[in-house]
Amino acid sequence: MKLGRKRNESETPFLESGEGAIANKEVEGLSQGQIVLRRFLRHKAALVSLFFLFFIIALVFSAVDSRLGPIRTNGWWKWGTDDLPELRFGDCANDTIGCPTLSLVPKFLGGDGIKLGDHPFGQDDIGRDYFALVMKGTQRSIQVMFVIGFFAATIGTIVGAVAGYFRGTVDNILMRFTDFIITIPAVIVGSVIGAKFGNLGAIVLATYLGLFAWTGLARLVRGEFLTLREREFVDAARVAGASTRRIIFKHILPNAVGVIIVAVTLLLSGAILLETALSYLGFGVVPPDVSLGLLINQYQDAFTTRPFLFWYPGFFIVTIALSINFIGDGLRDAFDPRQKRRITKKEKRDARVLDRAAH
Repeated sequence: MKLGRKRNESETPFLESGEGAIANKEVEGLSQGQIVLRRFLRHKAALVSLFFLFFIIALVFSAVDSRLGPIRTNGWWKWGTDDLPELRFGDCANDTIGCPTLSLVPKFLGGDGIKLGDHPFGQDDIGRDYFALVMKGTQRSIQVMFVIGFFAATIGTIVGAVAGYFRGTVDNILMRFTDFIITIPAVIVGSVIGAKFGNLGAIVLATYLGLFAWTGLARLVRGEFLTLREREFVDAARVAGASTRRIIFKHILPNAVGVIIVAVTLLLSGAILLETALSYLGFGVVPPDVSLGLLINQYQDAFTTRPFLFWYPGFFIVTIALSINFIGDGLRDAFDPRQKRRITKKEKRDARVLDRAAH
C-alpha cells in the first residue's frame, strides 16, 4: 500500500504537467475573446439559460404589438390588451370565471390534448385575454430592466474607473458618495422615485432608477482599476506619452471588461426584481401601462379563487431572473483565467503517455 501511494504521488506532478499541456494545446493560437467564448460554450446551465432568455424575449415581443422607439411591430396573437372578448364561465372548475384553456396533457394520458385554446392563460375580471396582458407586461419589465442596466453600467463604470485610477482625494470623494447611496435601501429610493416619476412612463422611471443602481458596479470597477494601474503595460503607456484618457479607456478598461460584464448581468437580474417589487407596492409602473409586478398587484385579491392570475406573471419573473443569474455564472467562469476544463479519462491516459515519453 505504501509503495502504491508513493508511486501515485510521484506520478502526480507528471500527470498535472501532461494535463496542462493538453489544456494549453487547446487554446494555442486563440485570442482572449475566443478562449472566453470556448469556456462559456462548455457551461451547459448558462447555454440553456441563454436559450430560454432569447426564447422569452422573442415570444413576448412577437406575440402582441410592441414599440421600441420608432420601431413598431404587430403581434401574431389574435387578442390585444384592450380587446374585450366574451368572458368564459360555467365550464371552469369551482365555478370560477375566465379559467385558462391551455392544456399540456396528451389525450392518451387522460388529458384534453396539447392545445392553446382561445385564452391559454385565462381572462381577467372584465374579460381581457390574460396571455396578451402577460406578454405586454413582460415586454415592459424587460425594457425597464435593460434601461436600468444601461444607465447603471455606464455610470458605475465611469465612477469606478475614475476613482480607481486617480486615487487620493478623487477616490475618497467618489467612494464616500457611493457609500452614502449604498446605505439607503433600494426599495426606499425606488419608492420615492416611483411616486414622483412613475406617472411619466416606464422608461422615464427606469432612467431615474438607473441613476441610483450603479453603486455596486462602481466599487468592483474601482478595485479592478486599482490593481491594473500598477501593471507593467500601464507604466509602458505612460512612458510612451499616452494621455490619461487613453490609458483609462484603451489600456485598462479592456482588461477590466470581464468583471464589468459579469457584474452587469447580475445587475440586470436585480433590476427586474426591483421593478417587480416597486410595481407590486404601487410605486412602479402605473395603469394604463402594464408590467409583471403591476399584474400581481392588481389581482392579489383573487389569489385564493383564481391563482392562475399569479402563476403566469410569477413564472416569467422567476425564469428571467434565474436565466440571467445562470448566464452571469457562466460568464464569470469563462472570464476566470484559473478556470480549468475537466479532463476526460482518455485525455488523462494520453497525458500519462506524454509524461512517460518525456521522462
